[in-house]
Amino acid sequence: MTAPECTATRTVALMDEIRRRMATRSLAAGEKLPSVRGFAAAMGVSPSTVVEAYDRLAAEGLIRSRPGSGFFVAGSLPPLLLAEVEPRLEREIDPFWVSRQSLDAGAGVSRPGCGWLPADWMPNASLRKALRGLARADDAVLADYGPTRGSLDLRRLLARQFAAEGIEAGADRILLTGSGTQALDLLCRFFLQPGDTVLLDDPCYFNFQALLRAHRVHIVSVPWTPQGPDPALFAQAVETHRPRLYVTNSAIHNPTGATLSPAVAHRILTMAAAADMTIVEDDIFADFEPEPSTRLAALDGLARVVRIGSFSKTLSASVRCGYIAARSDWIEGLIDLQVATCFGGVSPLAAGLVHATLSDGSYRKHMAALRTRLARRRKDAVAALAGLGIAPWTLPRGGFTLWCRLPDGQDAADMARLALRQGVVLAPGNVFSVAQTAPDMMRFNVAQMDGKVLEVLRALPVARASPD
Repeated sequence: MTAPECTATRTVALMDEIRRRMATRSLAAGEKLPSVRGFAAAMGVSPSTVVEAYDRLAAEGLIRSRPGSGFFVAGSLPPLLLAEVEPRLEREIDPFWVSRQSLDAGAGVSRPGCGWLPADWMPNASLRKALRGLARADDAVLADYGPTRGSLDLRRLLARQFAAEGIEAGADRILLTGSGTQALDLLCRFFLQPGDTVLLDDPCYFNFQALLRAHRVHIVSVPWTPQGPDPALFAQAVETHRPRLYVTNSAIHNPTGATLSPAVAHRILTMAAAADMTIVEDDIFADFEPEPSTRLAALDGLARVVRIGSFSKTLSASVRCGYIAARSDWIEGLIDLQVATCFGGVSPLAAGLVHATLSDGSYRKHMAALRTRLARRRKDAVAALAGLGIAPWTLPRGGFTLWCRLPDGQDAADMARLALRQGVVLAPGNVFSVAQTAPDMMRFNVAQMDGKVLEVLRALPVARASPD
């Protein structure tokens, strides 16, 4: 490459870096850009290259020159594009890609990579009965906003369920939300500022990463073991990075299916207390457990642990209703945030539908039958995948996911790309890994494993990971 070509390439790279900082709001509207000499030293280029990059950006209207003062970001910024917050990943290992492919899949597409049950597995008869009852409700239920905390009847029902698990949280310490994702979003707004650090499991539920990107925080991950996060590495991460939050699943961890052990749970709480770190415990898979396991919220008494959840996995993904259980003073602040961002809170119709379905006596039978059905499907899926050399990392106590290792260094992202062409959406391992350390792992939803999925998997050519 000639000297002019090298200079042009460096200029474009500098322009792209400034655009990235603007897109991620590291450079805000009106903010001064780094000095020419300072930016040149930081980027390892000549000052003249920086001047040329700045001049080109000024010509595009993205920045403005103020003689004697330097260069400044123009008054308006381009929209925040989450795909540009971090270096763009291959779409097969991008959380947004998996979510969008799963949600937008047509009727003929199989979705073993999605995170929900088939529609005909849900308690549809109970939901229809509840809908008929709501159709006769007062006009206010059908047409008005709900109270800021959400339905008192549903909050009281949840409080009784929590008490049976050893979590003392009255109805006044429970806030209903539009979904489990909205619950986490509210907590991020409440606790975090851009640039704060959040600790995640590795692997973890991929939408944790996606949502945290939107809040422009620094994500640090700790390897997950069959007993929970690695305690030594957890301690190291807390000491080094001083995270503001730790977000996790304790029961039937997503994606691994593992369960937090009591010993690890106690160590996590001790470290969190010493570091003044808040824990968000997503308990969305709790009802899939045959027997309740260790809960951080129960051990902690909701002092620094916040419990969140929803009913999309067990009742209906169409009925959007979640919850937050937390300290009373935190609930008060979260109510104000929910009013500001989603006036009226959760829909009274959604809350009424959930309450009616949970309290009519059928839910317990539905979950018992579901656990039995999933146990059979899990056994069948393990056997079928074994014939392809695909083995589970651990055998879950319940739930519908299997976290599996592919044979002989096969690359999960390549498999997902090939499978999509055959009408099958897969969830490759690095979607769930902050550190990108799971290229040969795959999460399978056993409830969505139909004959087509196994046929496509058998037909796929071996996609070996490229050597380092």
